[in-house]
Amino acid sequence: MKTKKVMVCVTQQKTCERLIEGGNNKVDKENDELYVIHVVNENDTFLYENNDSRALEYLFRVSKAVGADLTVIRSKDVIKAIVDFAKDKRITNIVMGESPSGKDQENSIEINLKNKLPKCDFSVI
Repeated sequence: MKTKKVMVCVTQQKTCERLIEGGNNKVDKENDELYVIHVVNENDTFLYENNDSRALEYLFRVSKAVGADLTVIRSKDVIKAIVDFAKDKRITNIVMGESPSGKDQENSIEINLKNKLPKCDFSVI
């Protein structure tokens, strides 16, 4: 069976813990890999808080609890940053929350990522 490389995309919400747990549920074997990635627009704070260090500590603690590597990237192009990370790590599975632009399907992050990463298995939690 092929090794899974699961990437969990977390956002600026405290609900990211359930996304990380969902990603951890996708990991089947010892040699599967779990990554948590948070891409922040260069002008935004990490979790809608003024205290970025507390937000980062929270993300790190939740990721570490499930044995995941946490990567935080500041970028002007969030989708490109996620796609580049997924290609670099050879991600096979992506776990993400429902896009706030869910009603605007054409522009949703999920649709954009699916178009750019067609070989990945997507789970929207």
